[in-house]
Amino acid sequence: MKVLIITYYWPPAGGPGVQRWLNFVKYLKEFDIEPIVYVPENPTYPLEDSSLLSDIPKEVTVLKHPIFEPYRFAQVFSKKETKTISRGIISSQEKQSLIQRALLFIRGNFFIPDARKFWVQPSVKYLKKYLSEHEINTIITTGPPHSVHMIGKGLKAQVDLNWIADFRDPWTTIGYHDKLKLTKRSIQKHKSLEKEVLNTADQIIVTSFTTQKEFQEITNTPISVITNGYDVEMTSNPVLDEQFTISHIGSLLSGRNPIYLWKALYELTQENEAFSKAFRLQLVGAVSDDVLSTIKETGLSEFLELKGYVPHSEAIEIQRSSQLLLLIEIDSKETRCIIPGKLFEYMISKRPILALGPKEADISRLISETNSGCFFEYQEHQAIKDQIFQYFKDYQNNKLVSQVSGIEKYSRRELTRSLAELLRETKTNE
Repeated sequence: MKVLIITYYWPPAGGPGVQRWLNFVKYLKEFDIEPIVYVPENPTYPLEDSSLLSDIPKEVTVLKHPIFEPYRFAQVFSKKETKTISRGIISSQEKQSLIQRALLFIRGNFFIPDARKFWVQPSVKYLKKYLSEHEINTIITTGPPHSVHMIGKGLKAQVDLNWIADFRDPWTTIGYHDKLKLTKRSIQKHKSLEKEVLNTADQIIVTSFTTQKEFQEITNTPISVITNGYDVEMTSNPVLDEQFTISHIGSLLSGRNPIYLWKALYELTQENEAFSKAFRLQLVGAVSDDVLSTIKETGLSEFLELKGYVPHSEAIEIQRSSQLLLLIEIDSKETRCIIPGKLFEYMISKRPILALGPKEADISRLISETNSGCFFEYQEHQAIKDQIFQYFKDYQNNKLVSQVSGIEKYSRRELTRSLAELLRETKTNE
């Protein structure tokens, strides 16, 4: 069975957006499915990680077609602001520059569903011919960017095929949507396109239970949950840091700014000399100025170590050697559905997870099911503080370890098995 996978993010792209389908492609052949991947020829990736190029199976066909992206023109006004926005790091309203406000308004209202929309029509034309010539009748689109789904919609209208739309993140309920300064007309346009995609596709895949529930209120199209996961190669045991390192891997956006956590950490440094001497806060990845300002204002500057963006392989090593891992999600109803891919990599690292997020967050359910750490809401200051101190005492006694269980089903190979079964089922129902 052949399947065409249409994605924007592909090596040398870095960040979490590339991991999901790079790993599905890696394992699909084991289940007698041949993936063909379609990606942009000249993309403007906000993050790059050339080390991921070696993870692409040599036998996989990768099709490339040119893309026009307005980000190149936006860089004329501010290269820094353009790159920051494209990475999803948006300052709070009061700290936004005039240029950032203008770029956000233009991005939100003139490029719907997103700035990669100009790739849609050329891709439909190119792929229509390719599908016919190679007798492929199953395609998968994965977003964001959600303009990729518009390619699937365009092909579905012209070709007899099975279309599976994979949502790594939700569309209109994504946390940053309200920061795009959308007009009422633009909001309605997004909702209309979302509904069209959900009702035109033959099958929907989502990465969280909350997104599944939200989409079921919009469409009767079958919706399956296939989460992100971890790769089996991530199971070695590195040497743990001697210090009490608390590490966060990945971008810390302005909305991911748990003030009570920073206060709890500062109080512990003031109340316990041993904690103060051992503690290090290690942030790996892009960090917004808002978060950095809050951390410094709280008094944690001397304990802070900024790593910046590092290759994925290095990020894995850092999280495996850290004493405690931070998982921080935006504290809003809209982000209850977000299950970041790093959660599963955190789990396999066998380091305890301290997670913060909104009430009834899906990550809370998974952490509880796998016994991989503790989850708190943002405002639980004393409970957060007490838990960190307990982790610290376990660290002092060489007993700080995660007793994780039941995570085998989240391995990339097992998740690909679920995907392969779904692909065959969809083809059978053709």
